[in-house]
Amino acid sequence: MTDYFIQAFIYLIAAVVAVPLAKRFGLGSVLGYLVAGVVIGPMLGLVGQETTTIQHFAEFGVVMMLFLVGMELDPRSLWAMRVRLIGMGGLQVLITAAAGTAIAWWLGLVWQASLAIGLIFALSSTAIVLQTLNEKGLTKTDGGRSAFSVLLFQDIAVILMLAFIPLLALPELAGEGGNYAEHGSLSLVEGMSAWLHGLVVIGAIGFVIVGGYYLGPLLFRYVVSSGLREVFTAAALMLVIGIAALMGLVNLSPALGAFLAGVVLANSEFKHEIEANIEPFKGLLLGLFFITVGAGIDFQVLASQWATVLALGVVVIAVKGVLLFGLATLFGVRSSNGWLFTLSLAQAGEFGFVLLTYSVQSNVIPFNVSQVLSLVVAFSMFVTPLLFIAYDRLVLPRYQTTNNNKRDADTIEEQAPVIVAGVGRFGQVVCRLLRANNIPIVALDLEIKQIELLRYIRIKSYFGDASRSDHLETAGIAHARVLVVAIDDRERAVDMVKHVKHYYPNVWVLARAFDRGHCYQLREAGADDVTREVYHSALELGGHTLTAMGVHPMRAKQMTDAFEQHENAHEDVLFEAWKEIEEGISFSPRYGELFMKLEEALSTSMQHGVEKPNQEDEPTWTPPEQAPEGNR
Repeated sequence: MTDYFIQAFIYLIAAVVAVPLAKRFGLGSVLGYLVAGVVIGPMLGLVGQETTTIQHFAEFGVVMMLFLVGMELDPRSLWAMRVRLIGMGGLQVLITAAAGTAIAWWLGLVWQASLAIGLIFALSSTAIVLQTLNEKGLTKTDGGRSAFSVLLFQDIAVILMLAFIPLLALPELAGEGGNYAEHGSLSLVEGMSAWLHGLVVIGAIGFVIVGGYYLGPLLFRYVVSSGLREVFTAAALMLVIGIAALMGLVNLSPALGAFLAGVVLANSEFKHEIEANIEPFKGLLLGLFFITVGAGIDFQVLASQWATVLALGVVVIAVKGVLLFGLATLFGVRSSNGWLFTLSLAQAGEFGFVLLTYSVQSNVIPFNVSQVLSLVVAFSMFVTPLLFIAYDRLVLPRYQTTNNNKRDADTIEEQAPVIVAGVGRFGQVVCRLLRANNIPIVALDLEIKQIELLRYIRIKSYFGDASRSDHLETAGIAHARVLVVAIDDRERAVDMVKHVKHYYPNVWVLARAFDRGHCYQLREAGADDVTREVYHSALELGGHTLTAMGVHPMRAKQMTDAFEQHENAHEDVLFEAWKEIEEGISFSPRYGELFMKLEEALSTSMQHGVEKPNQEDEPTWTPPEQAPEGNR
């Protein structure tokens, strides 16, 4: 028992020390985990043969990650990405597999082994890419969504690869994989005919979808009635583990099954609670997986074959990069998004280790070749965080220095009942308040830095011009309940309100105004509710000023409330007067005369209309000390 505690302590202390250091130097958590694995494994020898076993267990972190990713989508969003899922993902796998096959055959391997190697290196690392995109707030970018589409197709393709690889078996390798093989896993479909196998697979997928939709809510309502949080956590884990086990029993990808279950539960009332309970386990298991990748590097093979490993690793990244960049251009993923898509998927993936092991067991790839290829896979995964750093420091600054208006707008693939146009200092507060209350929103802005900030705190936001009707339509204005207009251009804001209220009169429009005149323009355009951006903060500060001058806080609050009530009571009078003025507020003596009369009424209200608080109702309060005469 003590040995397990010591091993767990070694893995945990490696993560605790290395990851914060990597984050501090801007290297990302994934690279920190990989370095930690190299230090405790090949360098210090603190961990050994158990690494492979732990890695299989830690791969469950990928399953949990895809479950959580699925919960961020819904069937409508999944259908919207079908072109990139099938088109871009399918082409990527086919073209990359063909290129890998050609290179392996050119290097002297038989065509069967070459084809298996091509399939292996067509895959990318779901764990590293999604984790890093999530950390950097890039999952909602055009490049991030395209990368996710390809990764999802790759996870589906793994199923077909596992079925196809045994057909490539080489008689001369018979028996070579014996020492490398593992105990077979339990399967319900082993020995079944093809048509019966297909029916079982369809039944399993149908059970996940139907059961998740109908039985999932019943399960969580039953668990919630117990009032025990730990039971809810157990139920969430039971759901994910059970789906993974079911998929494994019918020879499907557990990650794919978990993703489907997440999509089914995306609109569940328990969505946020499930995410909160699963997230810590996902993070720990993914971190453990990355550590085992670093710890599993065989330095003896690396020392004897380092030149080959380095050369092949560079070739893999370069060839995949060229092909991915071509696909990005073909599917319209341009500028920095095209580079993000290219650099994020240029590596081999964790499923490469699985397929290499399976290929040796199936007598397709020689054992000595698989050892070198395993190092190539690990090397490419190790380099991936560095590619993301290159994207941050070399690619993004180049595109951010150009005019943002020339940047291609993001493809909006998600909709919400609330659309926020403009996410500057005003719009951000609105977004955070809505997000804190679990109200779905879609935010649009032309300032890329503001968009990236919101993505970092997991608010759906897109680069685009909200005043353009096509962008609003894509964001779902036809089905939205509320539109918040907080853009920094007065005229565009007014035009936008006019357009929306004309074509979508049922949408409730709330707008930010810069001043009183802009407030009236927005009201005239049809806005249902208008707030001046500095009005309430200035009123609050005025109340603090009264308190600082010795007015009791309760009386100061009454006076500010009376001020606001007076403003609201006469707002319509001023608005009607403004509509009759052609030259505007600043140039109209008639408006100024009316305004001054209302100011006199306000002063009278302040002096006589506000009752002083009763002595017994006043809390204990000491007025601020007066400043010395010389400082006044």
